[in-house]
Amino acid sequence: MLADGTAKRYTFLIMEDKVKRVILLVFLITCLAGFVFAQQASEQQRSEQQNSNQTSSRFRESEYYYFNYTVEKVLTYRLGLIVVYRVGTNRLARTFIPQEWFSTIGGKGEIIYLGSGMEWPSMVVYHKNGEFSHVRLRLRRDRTHETWGVVPLNVNIDEYFKGIEELELEY
Repeated sequence: MLADGTAKRYTFLIMEDKVKRVILLVFLITCLAGFVFAQQASEQQRSEQQNSNQTSSRFRESEYYYFNYTVEKVLTYRLGLIVVYRVGTNRLARTFIPQEWFSTIGGKGEIIYLGSGMEWPSMVVYHKNGEFSHVRLRLRRDRTHETWGVVPLNVNIDEYFKGIEELELEY
């Protein structure tokens, strides 16, 4: 050992060099392990995503599709309802819905009554495999609302309600 303490410094530098090597080795092992785990996680995530795509595609496919219309007026008649609905932005059309469609559970028609909120009445027409399935009307419960009306008693429109099997709609 030298009198001026250089040997101590030299051994300290050697020790410091060994510590640097150990730290570098630990760092490289950690990076390698992180890379391996990340790759495994990525493969697992890919396989889960493929499984979820297969599963969710089964839920997305449906035999039903629908058309949604804004209802401008609903006129009550003794044989059913006359619904005046909006087609596009500037045209109105009408359809006749027999009363018996609403009289059975699982029938061709359903009425959902709305409260006094901001939602405007609508008509949703469902098709199953390209053919008419059923209609769902969302109408105001309050019959004094501006969308409700009554066909006068002296008007006879019975022929419009006879033999209706599906809705005739304008698109």
